[in-house]
Amino acid sequence: MNQKTALEILKRRHNVFLTGAAGSGKTYLLNQYIQYLKNKNIGVAVTASTGIAATHMNGTTIHSWSGMGIKDKITENDLRRISRNYRAQRRMDKTSVLIIDEISMLHAHQMDNADKICRHLKGELFLPFGGLQVVLCGDFFQLPPVQKNKNEKAKFAFESDVWKKMEIKICYLDEQHRQEDRQILDLLNDIRGANVNEKTWKTILSRKNKEVAGDIKPTKLFTHNIDVDSINDKELQKIKEKSLGYAMRFSGSKKMVELLKRGCLAPEKLVLKKGARVIFIKNNFDEGYVNGTVGEVVGFNYENKFPIVKTLKGRKIVVSPGVWEIEENNSVLARIKQIPLRLAWAITVHKSQGMSLDMAEIDLEKSFEYGMGYVALSRVKTLSGIKLLGINKMALAINDEIYELDKELLKLSEKTENEMQKVDYPAREEKIKKAFYPINPAMSSKKYRVDEIRIKYKNAYAPWSREDDQKLIREFRQNKSAAELAEIFGRKRGAIGSRLKKLLDNKSGK
Repeated sequence: MNQKTALEILKRRHNVFLTGAAGSGKTYLLNQYIQYLKNKNIGVAVTASTGIAATHMNGTTIHSWSGMGIKDKITENDLRRISRNYRAQRRMDKTSVLIIDEISMLHAHQMDNADKICRHLKGELFLPFGGLQVVLCGDFFQLPPVQKNKNEKAKFAFESDVWKKMEIKICYLDEQHRQEDRQILDLLNDIRGANVNEKTWKTILSRKNKEVAGDIKPTKLFTHNIDVDSINDKELQKIKEKSLGYAMRFSGSKKMVELLKRGCLAPEKLVLKKGARVIFIKNNFDEGYVNGTVGEVVGFNYENKFPIVKTLKGRKIVVSPGVWEIEENNSVLARIKQIPLRLAWAITVHKSQGMSLDMAEIDLEKSFEYGMGYVALSRVKTLSGIKLLGINKMALAINDEIYELDKELLKLSEKTENEMQKVDYPAREEKIKKAFYPINPAMSSKKYRVDEIRIKYKNAYAPWSREDDQKLIREFRQNKSAAELAEIFGRKRGAIGSRLKKLLDNKSGK
């Protein structure tokens, strides 16, 4: 599926899983949709499974946004605590669309926790995520959830209970916007297609200890979380030049600022010297760099001492401070300002996810997780940009379960595209216009006449009697479905959910 088709599906307010190979433009498309929502004054919450991924889109982690934190299980007490939080309730009231990026690293139980909280705060107990449009983005071939107990198998988000209830439309992007030669594309496709063979190994081993052309030495990617900061500091000390330091500036609530600091790759104090190897950690297309552009500091400008970086392609860029923000419904909750560089003699594979590198020295000899080799190799645009330091068999291995899932996702994406193409264009445009009307009553001017609604729901907007309340609790505890309760009481599902929430909160002493 191309980006234009996927964007149209998103605009129709379906729950969507946006996926595709590394470099297929998933994040770019997400940003397009986010901007579309903002232009329409539709409340959107931008979140991700990790802090680093969240900062790429001026968002926050799903753990922080939802209020679940690091808890494995959300209890009734937790729900009461979260609902008493004025900001959490206000945030939820203003939100119509929830985006979760890098979904491959989100545990199934975290997905269910977020759903539980959204249903509770939205007062829609029977609708997945309380009726929000949910857009999930990521690639399950990439890094999986981090498992605390190594003896237990991590469960992916698609194994959550709520995934099965969301009626998700699959948008599988099949265009390529990063890799620039056939050799590396074939290599990556062999890995995704569980077709690693002698030719595949011959291709990757052809780069074993082969130098990469260029004046700048490539960044080293490590599979293990060795002390890359220590390596970078050590290399910096070898340079006999004067050092300049840049302190991070920040504003906003202390909690949100700390969250932004942890997620952002920018160091609180950046120390540079002429000759330092650096990597850009933010996109700025106007200035000519992206997240992952590698270069070398060749000097500092006279006026404000900003570093001058020469990129691999020979372009010299005066690097001014970049800004990272956590936004929520067009409000900035926290902001940090820092030179968008970090030392780049070494970086971990985990931190490289989302980057596009011109070249890299990659050590996969100690690969220990599915997706590790795929993530590392897919960061680089060309095969000639890779110097392979080492590799083991695990590096090119994939999870069989994910391989089978991927085949199914491709079929479902084709089905989604075919269904949409059957609808004529004017009808599709009309559906987009109506999609978010009235998704958020606070933003809609549409008025419903009570007598029209009561044609279908005879008791709509009528006061609840004490007998009604007692009967509702009784029927709910007998596991009646939302549709059954709506039929019994002659009211809309939303009204049933809101009343149940109020009654259950009162009984728990809230």
